[in-house]
Amino acid sequence: RRDMGKSVFADLRDETDRIQVYAQKNVLGDEAFARFAHLDLGDILGVEGELFTTRTGELTVKISSYTLVAKALRPPPEKWHGLQDIEARYRQRYLDLISHPEAGARFRQRSRIVRALRRFLDDRGFLEVETPMMQAIAGGAAAKPFVTHHDALGCDLYLRIAPELFLKRLLVGGFERVYEINRNFRNEGISRRHNPEFTMLEVYQAWGDFQTMMTLAEAMIPAVAQEVFGTLDIVHRAADGASEKVIHLAPPWERKTWRELLDHAVAPGFMDWPVEKKREKAQHLGLRDIKGFEDFEVANQVFEKVVQPTLIQPIFVTHLPKELVPLAKTSKEDPATVDVFELCINGVEIAPGYSEQNDPVEQRERLLAQVGHETQKLDEDFLVALEHGMPPAGGMGLGVDRLVMLLTGAESIRDVILFPQLKPLDDSLPPIRIPEPNL
Repeated sequence: RRDMGKSVFADLRDETDRIQVYAQKNVLGDEAFARFAHLDLGDILGVEGELFTTRTGELTVKISSYTLVAKALRPPPEKWHGLQDIEARYRQRYLDLISHPEAGARFRQRSRIVRALRRFLDDRGFLEVETPMMQAIAGGAAAKPFVTHHDALGCDLYLRIAPELFLKRLLVGGFERVYEINRNFRNEGISRRHNPEFTMLEVYQAWGDFQTMMTLAEAMIPAVAQEVFGTLDIVHRAADGASEKVIHLAPPWERKTWRELLDHAVAPGFMDWPVEKKREKAQHLGLRDIKGFEDFEVANQVFEKVVQPTLIQPIFVTHLPKELVPLAKTSKEDPATVDVFELCINGVEIAPGYSEQNDPVEQRERLLAQVGHETQKLDEDFLVALEHGMPPAGGMGLGVDRLVMLLTGAESIRDVILFPQLKPLDDSLPPIRIPEPNL
């Protein structure tokens, strides 16, 4: 606001832009002008008046009347520096959106990304469905669930860790192309790449396999990038704004086996080493807390901590050990592996995809090996569904939050989730000052 005695210039802003307004004492009258002159930054106004252009060429509304729609009792972030504390930006996202236009732009881009994903799949005959978020058995992934209790049913339920087993039931029921953009919940760690509540796109196609899903991902992600950003070259910038790296999404994307990448990054024949030698090498590479890990677990830790961070350009990592993916089909070329891929971009797994296991006998054996003695975690209803016959299928889970990070250049998952999970604060905000009634 610029006060010039008998006239005041001020800026009004909405989510699209800002416009200057001009208030005059001789037009509004003494009382209304005095109130206007004492408005606070952040007050919400409605104005009426005529448009004109100032001598400097700025479009302006000459106010004939105004209404104070809502009074701001707390000041917004300081004008020039805004909300600088990173944690405060996450806790008070509304202030972050007010003071950082680029934050609002990123969340609008997120909305457009999700719309583009839907449009891509809808145009190819996939049916969007909804599956339960509260489940009697937490299945479809190896993760710790959140537990709740349903009083009327008298039983514990779990917030879903994945929708996979319900979507496969739909394949059994004859829905041949299905997808769900879903919220998953995992009671595990928080990091710049992990939030306990996150968004996934899961898609399944009957009569497909992991190759089908690779083709789908290789077409879908570039199509979304082109539609929303108008380019397939995604620039990630350093804190000072300089270009740090460019990720090229134009297909075709590279394909390498899990074993090939480990052999190249660690040592030739690494996967054939005995487990003790693997552990020694892993510790030499800086990995800790791997004592007691099984052979495939050690190798997976080495891959995730040593190999994956180097995979910047899009690459499909294929044929993982079968112990890591119990819901996928065994590879005919190498029975120790399964027909799966992990799509890695910018050092992060963006999407895993499978040739889905549809043999009920082998699926039962694999799930029993996974749950061990905790047979109550075995989803018998899912296995019964498989026994009715599920067609061969390909499936894929795409991390929507991570895709948004990739396409917008965000370095933390908290920058692409409007209200990320944070530890509650003990201290409350200071009391507000109640203004005089005439304000």
